[in-house]
Amino acid sequence: MQFEKSSLQYLKDLKKNNNRDWFADTKPTFKIAQDNAKELYASIRESLEKHDEIDKFKLFRIYRDVRFSKDKTPYQPHFAGSYSRLGKHLRGGYYLRIRPGESFLAGGFWQPEKDDILRIRKEIEQDASEIREILDDKDYIKYFGGKFQGDELKTAPRGFDKTHPDVDLLRKKGFIAVRNFTDKEVLDPNFLNELDKTYKALRPFFDLFSDILTTNLNGESLID
Repeated sequence: MQFEKSSLQYLKDLKKNNNRDWFADTKPTFKIAQDNAKELYASIRESLEKHDEIDKFKLFRIYRDVRFSKDKTPYQPHFAGSYSRLGKHLRGGYYLRIRPGESFLAGGFWQPEKDDILRIRKEIEQDASEIREILDDKDYIKYFGGKFQGDELKTAPRGFDKTHPDVDLLRKKGFIAVRNFTDKEVLDPNFLNELDKTYKALRPFFDLFSDILTTNLNGESLID
C-alpha cells in the first residue's frame, strides 16, 4: 500500500486554491485522493494490530471549523488520522498527518486529563529514572530525537520544586513523541513499513506510562 504522488499533488493544489468553488470543481479528484488515504490508514491499522490492541480509529474530516478561527479557509490541506489503544490498561494513542512539506507521525499523551498529568508529575518528582531511560533508548533517539514534544509551563507547576533536577519534565503539559517526514519519504514504497517500525519504537514509552497511570506511587493497581 502506497500514498500516491497524485494524492499529494491534490493536497498541494488545495492549499493554493482553498475555496469552495475550486473544491467543488475538483470533487472527483478529491474522492480519489481520499480513497487512497483511507486505504493507507486502514493498512496502518492492520499493521498496528499485529503488535498492539487498537480500540478506535478516526480519519479527520477535511472540512475546517472556522467559527472561532482567524483563518477562514474552509478546508484542511492534509489527511490526518488517529488510533486509540484498547482498554483501561493500555494508554496512549497513535497519530499521522500527511501534508505536503509538513507530514509527521506522533504518539503519546496530548493534553492529559488533570488527574493523569498530576500522577505523571508525581512519578517524575519521586523518580524520573525510568522515563529518562525511555528518552535515552537508542530507538527512541533514532526516531524521535530523544525528547518529548508539546507545550510547556514557564516554570515548575504549582506545588512542585522549581529547583528539582527533573524540572524540564515537570514543566511538560503533555508527553508527545514526534517524527517528521519529507514528501519523498511519504511517497516512498517503504513508507508504510517505516511508519510501523516507528510506531513499534513507542511501545516502551506507552508501556511505562500505562503502568504509571494505572498504579499509585507505591505501585499498587488503581483499576484491579
